[in-house]
Amino acid sequence: MTGSAARIRDARPAAGVSSWPHDADHSPELSIGRVVEELAEEFPAISLSKVRYLESEGLVNPARTGAGYRKYSAADVERLRYVLAEQRDSFTPLSVIRSQLDALDAGHTPTRRRVAQVVSSEGQTVSLGGRRAIPASDLADLTGVDMDTLERYSRLGLITPDLAGYFPARCVHAVTAIARLECAGVDVRVLRAVRQGAERSADIIDQTVSSQRGRGRGADRERARARAIELGDLFAELHREMLTVAVSALSDERI
Repeated sequence: MTGSAARIRDARPAAGVSSWPHDADHSPELSIGRVVEELAEEFPAISLSKVRYLESEGLVNPARTGAGYRKYSAADVERLRYVLAEQRDSFTPLSVIRSQLDALDAGHTPTRRRVAQVVSSEGQTVSLGGRRAIPASDLADLTGVDMDTLERYSRLGLITPDLAGYFPARCVHAVTAIARLECAGVDVRVLRAVRQGAERSADIIDQTVSSQRGRGRGADRERARARAIELGDLFAELHREMLTVAVSALSDERI
């Protein structure tokens, strides 16, 4: 990773500076609009609302003027650049990024999320690299789920291969979660409703960003893609919070 990520290897707190990057200017002099301008070239989909959202998630902590206006430092900009790059390049969840920043704040090198994984398939070493789709054999190796179970998940409509029998690389996480739920006693047939709900959310996101995607220019497509990822994070957050409320409402007798 370039920019701020290149400086994380040996980040040590400077005197009086508690947040990373420790060697950057922490003087709060930038408005939120200026921060967006600073980041827009590298992250075209950045917006005022995105910066505020990352603040609400505890990933950046700008100063406030007496009138309540946010003021950011050069260090804050670097933190935001780190967060946005992790989301874009590795699809890293915000909770993981927050832990990474906590490690950096303490002067440690964080455990980085690895995108490429090396697995064995039919005796051959296979690197996922940047592949978007993987064969069922690699999916089984990555998840520890046997081929019969993958076929069963596929018949149930929980995962779907393409015409060549390849699965989206992101299915690794889905299959792992499905297998853990099954081990916990959940009848995986009911999980079809979860996938249907996810697809309905994806339809809403698609409708929201379609106007940007429809212009056809490369920059517009990139903005639409980044916006879709951002909205996906928000939908996932909403689902998690609603599920927490619903589970909390269950009586002891029903549990």
